[in-house]
Amino acid sequence: MKLVIITSISEFEKEIKQILVQANVKNFSYKEVIGYHNSSNEAIGENWFGTEMNENESILFYAFVPVENVDLVFTAITKFNSQQETKSKIHIAAINIEKSN
Repeated sequence: MKLVIITSISEFEKEIKQILVQANVKNFSYKEVIGYHNSSNEAIGENWFGTEMNENESILFYAFVPVENVDLVFTAITKFNSQQETKSKIHIAAINIEKSN
């Protein structure tokens, strides 16, 4: 079991839900959040929000995912990101779960 954390701009909410369903993730939670990035020392092209704005309407998904399904989620997100023309991408991380109840 791994804890999968996904963040992106709110506009990708529908696509993330589809990715999770297609990867056979049966239960997940999500919440609207304000994403913040201090881009004062970066060029706009390196800012993952894709603008000079420091705050953006974002979304945070989290799910406990069986190990065998984690690569399906990563692969689908990598494919989605490779097809985007925008600077904003879906970000994903997986954390090992030592114990759960």
